[in-house]
Amino acid sequence: MNLVEEYASQYCKESQALPKFKVGDNVRVHFRIVEGEKERVQVYEGVVISHKGKDSPTATFTVRRVAFNEGVERVFPLHSPRIEKVEVTREGRVRRAKLYYLRDRSGKAARVKARRRNVQA
Repeated sequence: MNLVEEYASQYCKESQALPKFKVGDNVRVHFRIVEGEKERVQVYEGVVISHKGKDSPTATFTVRRVAFNEGVERVFPLHSPRIEKVEVTREGRVRRAKLYYLRDRSGKAARVKARRRNVQA
């Protein structure tokens, strides 16, 4: 293990702290921001287009959203102490590990189908 991973492994969150989410899911990330001496929580909501590093201490995930007809992507470190919580708002059904093709699409073409759940009566 190199020095970065060794240092970062001290700060890894337990698997219970973060929900299981996959590429294609819509998530709401509560991220703590420091502005001067003040601190606030900003909510960033969008589609997870990539997930790198699996369970390593340096794992990251990229969330994409469209704001004012402009695509905005943000990369979050999975085990960052600044992440308050991650909520999965909708599960998506995709057949790719990375959804970079969504960058070229807009409107309805950029939608991800919802994953159906098996409901037993």
